[in-house]
Amino acid sequence: MERLLGEADRELLPLRWKTPDEWADTALADPLALLDDHAHLERKAAINALDLLLRWPGPVPPENWVQAMTGISIDEVSHLQTVTRLLARRGGRLTRWHANPYASELHKLVRRGRGNEDIIDRLIVSALIEARSCERFCILAEAATDEELRKLYAGLWKSEAGHYRVFLGLAKDLPRAMGVDERWEEMLAAESEIVRRQKPGPRMHGGV
Repeated sequence: MERLLGEADRELLPLRWKTPDEWADTALADPLALLDDHAHLERKAAINALDLLLRWPGPVPPENWVQAMTGISIDEVSHLQTVTRLLARRGGRLTRWHANPYASELHKLVRRGRGNEDIIDRLIVSALIEARSCERFCILAEAATDEELRKLYAGLWKSEAGHYRVFLGLAKDLPRAMGVDERWEEMLAAESEIVRRQKPGPRMHGGV
C-alpha cells in the first residue's frame, strides 16, 4: 500500500508525549465505535468554535477572529458529514450520548471567570485537542489496512493540521494577552499526563 503519512508528519506537532503506534491496534479493533466517537468529536469541535466566536473580550470581534472561528466550524461540520455518512454506510449509527474524559480533564485547567486568562486557556485547550487529534489521524492513516479508512484519516490530517496554530495565534492576538507562551508550555505538559491516563478503547483520544 502507498504510504500516505509517516513519523515525519507527526514530528511537525508540538506534543510532549508521542502516542505509540500500537495505540492504533485498539482504536481500529472496532471501526464503527471509532467512527461514532470521531463524529461526536467533530460535532463538538464545530460547537466549540462557534462558542469561542462569542467570547471575544469586547463588543465587536475583529474580522480575523470571526473568519477563523466560522472557518473552523465550517471545516468541522464538513468532516462531521463525511464521518457520519461513512458510519451509516457501514451499518453503524450515531449514538445520542457521548463522553470525552480527555477533553473534560483539559477543560478543568481553564482559569474560568478570569477575563483574558479564561479565553487564553480555552483557545489553548482547543489547540491541544486539535494537535492530539491530528497526531491520531496520522497514526490511523499509517496503521489502517482498510483503504477507505486510510484515505479518510490522511485527508483529515491535511485539512486540520493547521487548526492548532490558528487557535494559538488567536490567543497571542488577544488584547492585553500576556504569558501565552508560558501557559502553552504548562498546558502541553499537563496534556501529556492527561492523555496517558486515558483508558484504552476505540476512541480518538483513548489511552494505550
